[in-house]
Amino acid sequence: MRNISNNLRYLRRNKGLTQQQFADLMEIKRSLVGAYEEDRAEPRYDLLKKFADFYELSIDDLINEKITDKWKPKPKADASNIRVLSISVDSEDRENIELVPVKASAGYLNGYADPEFISELPKFSLPILNQGTYRAFEIKGDSMLPLQPGTIVIGEYLEHWSDVKSGETYIFITKTDGVVYKRAGNRFKENKALKLISDNPVYEPYTVQAEDMLEIWKAKAYISTSFPEPTPEPTMESLTTMMAQMQKSIMQIQQDKN
Repeated sequence: MRNISNNLRYLRRNKGLTQQQFADLMEIKRSLVGAYEEDRAEPRYDLLKKFADFYELSIDDLINEKITDKWKPKPKADASNIRVLSISVDSEDRENIELVPVKASAGYLNGYADPEFISELPKFSLPILNQGTYRAFEIKGDSMLPLQPGTIVIGEYLEHWSDVKSGETYIFITKTDGVVYKRAGNRFKENKALKLISDNPVYEPYTVQAEDMLEIWKAKAYISTSFPEPTPEPTMESLTTMMAQMQKSIMQIQQDKN
């Protein structure tokens, strides 16, 4: 990825290191450094982590940010930092996508940081998701219709609370509600609380405190055996329900502002 190659080249030069000196420090071949900086190859996760630690950066910054003289790292308030992630890799040292089925959701609250628990989860890979850290969660209930219960949502690990964007969907791992798939709403109280919204208007939005959040995964794809039904023609009853829900939402927004 272009950001990684440019960032590695900039950071090395900013440290006053040659490619050979950096390779020696990282205990790899100089040719690999050249391949990474010229975007001819991508470092494995363990090397990315080693590079990020050496430059005192997060992996997310190293991959996604354009690091220059004017760049500054994002502030990392205590409440914004998600805990250290446990992962598993395949025989070629590539990160797996672990699947958390509904029956394992309760255990995930205790085992999400336990490498042994993570290693025992079902695993798979997708060629379209070859850069980043991903995990799959089977959703339950009808709060996110039209996504049906049993749908598997694949999320990319989000390192910082401050990266959550209003209106986008995430898998939130919370102490109170466990594994939930919701749409992010507004952040409140200096980013110490976040509103979670169901796509099904029958369910009311609710607020989660930062200290209640264990992990956040940005929804990237989903797998389902249920195919979408044709959109029915609106009825007077459905339009009345929609209008009532809109009025409640507007009132809630006004209350939040006050």
